[in-house]
Amino acid sequence: MRRIALIALAMALAGWTAAGTAQEKVVSQKDKKFSTSRLQVKVGETVSFRNDDPFFHNIFSLSSTHSFDLGSYPQGQSRKIILPKEGKVDIECAIHPEMKMVIEVQK
Repeated sequence: MRRIALIALAMALAGWTAAGTAQEKVVSQKDKKFSTSRLQVKVGETVSFRNDDPFFHNIFSLSSTHSFDLGSYPQGQSRKIILPKEGKVDIECAIHPEMKMVIEVQK
């Protein structure tokens, strides 16, 4: 029984469910850039935006698929969103307008 609990804990820490599907994708922000310009996720998945820069970022989207504003946050912090429906989500940084990416949410 303890071995099963340890395996479940390791899977949860790695971001995996018992079915083997990823629950969270991480997008880093470094050198005023996102770690990727395009990301594909499934409906209901979580995307975490991690600030690895020595200054603040403010990630937002005005997309009709999913609009949000994560507010300003410093280095070392992350903010998360859950993407509830299928479609394209354009992501930007309010502080650094050159930072842009697209998330494609699929069934």
